[in-house]
Amino acid sequence: MKSISPNLNVMIKASEKASKILIRDFGEIEKLQVSKKGPSDFVTNSDIKAEKIIIDELKKARPNYSIISEENGTEKNNDKKNTWIIDPIDGTVNFLHGIPHFAISIALKSNDEIVSGLIFDPIKNELFFAEKDNGAFFNNHRIKVSKKNELNNCLFVTGGKIKSEPDLPYRKSGCAALDMAYVAAGRYDGYFQNNLNLWDIAAGIIIVKEAGGMINKIDLSENKNIKIIASSTDINSKLIAKLTNF
Repeated sequence: MKSISPNLNVMIKASEKASKILIRDFGEIEKLQVSKKGPSDFVTNSDIKAEKIIIDELKKARPNYSIISEENGTEKNNDKKNTWIIDPIDGTVNFLHGIPHFAISIALKSNDEIVSGLIFDPIKNELFFAEKDNGAFFNNHRIKVSKKNELNNCLFVTGGKIKSEPDLPYRKSGCAALDMAYVAAGRYDGYFQNNLNLWDIAAGIIIVKEAGGMINKIDLSENKNIKIIASSTDINSKLIAKLTNF
């Protein structure tokens, strides 16, 4: 594995620190499922706590970088060319129901391009990361997108509402960040979804690209209503042909 940049090192440390809160809070969720109040306020609180830890850690290292985050919104600082994009819990509905499939997602946008990203699944202790021109990695092993080229042998993943049912084998997992990480690692063959937020997919964009995958053109100046189709190059045109009306 090539050496990682100081920025990525800071991102990894921030995600590991925040993950301790999430692991602890996730362990409490089951007890809350039976209470009348329900766990949704508790999960919102977990989200805010995790985001604060991540932002504090990133700011300690890079006080001038700007920030876009799910709970906090946009914070323009002195350095407007470099922006952290943070989702403290992607997959909050899973988290809320005690389903261990959610992730922390942190990306760095530099001059309108994502240059590094990480997706960390704290429950499974799986870390996916990538930097521009440096490859994509899963727990320090190099990863590549799937090589399958027959749609029937593939497994795709989506989320949200679909206008018309695509004729494809697919799943809904409830975590956009992990959907993209799994495409990069070859677990899924492709991912498609509408109406996404930038923080859901920013880290995934570079991880998929650095794993040899393809993604439709995305306007990184938009924070909402993003449409994405990500897959291996081998299957991309066949997947797009099936998604005429999604």
